[in-house]
Amino acid sequence: MVACSLTAILVLSIGSDGQGENNPMFAITGITGKVGGEVARNLLAGNQPVRAVVRDVRKGEPWAQLGCDLVRADINDAGALTSAFAAAESVFVLVPPNFDPSPDFHEARATAATLKSAIEAARPGRVVYLSTIGGQATQSNLLTQHTIIEQVLGELSMPITFLRPGWFMENCSWDVAPAINDGVISSFLQPIDKPVPMVATADVARVAAELLQETWNGRRVVELEGLHRVTPREIATTFADLLGRPVRMEPIPRETWESLFRSQGMKNPIPRIKMLDGFNEGWIEFEGGEAGSRKGKVGLQAVLQTLIESR
Repeated sequence: MVACSLTAILVLSIGSDGQGENNPMFAITGITGKVGGEVARNLLAGNQPVRAVVRDVRKGEPWAQLGCDLVRADINDAGALTSAFAAAESVFVLVPPNFDPSPDFHEARATAATLKSAIEAARPGRVVYLSTIGGQATQSNLLTQHTIIEQVLGELSMPITFLRPGWFMENCSWDVAPAINDGVISSFLQPIDKPVPMVATADVARVAAELLQETWNGRRVVELEGLHRVTPREIATTFADLLGRPVRMEPIPRETWESLFRSQGMKNPIPRIKMLDGFNEGWIEFEGGEAGSRKGKVGLQAVLQTLIESR
């Protein structure tokens, strides 16, 4: 879905018994995923030492081969996370996405409490949390999970940055097959000529890696989107240009969403529906609007080309 990958990124600093200010360590959770992996690659490219925090050590072996320190910890284990974050200058924590949360979002509340406990025990110098566009929205929706975690982590005493990216362009991976096979793409985002704040995950990872290495005071929000806003129709025309064949975008009638999501196995589709309403109605937006957001470097065409080639 969106920034809606619903992943969170977090940064912690070296403790007094760590490796020292001249030899920082960046602990990255979710490193086996796309965003977390790209954050780590950005850091490694700058010759920064990386600690790979993984749930499955076997999946982390490729990172160990790249020279990363490998540590096992689960996002729901405060003790293991505290140990993984120890002696780290910065930590990248990825919260697994939950597209079908309970109505009271108790899963997000539990995750927030665990993260806060681990961070307070590890005493980081600073924190970067990968949130989402609309993290400040007051209407309940799927992204409220990030709102809850932001509120809890905002109580921490150390400097914290909430990185709020727009809708991930890579969500178009679901559109590749229908674009190629049928020349028709279905869209929950509508009307199809309405511009949507979107961003490439490569830009999210690049900016996250930059933030991890910055110094600031207090709480701040960094909002991130691409060079220009993208309409669903533009997605279709860009696919058409790349594929050399007609591709059109068709909106999915809203009255069918709930039955469609339930047929796909969702128990509580209302938060997802409300999130889509938020984008379509415009109340899921950056706090600083389009003028206040940082702009990425990677365009839609480059992202779609990569998705087509990796199909």
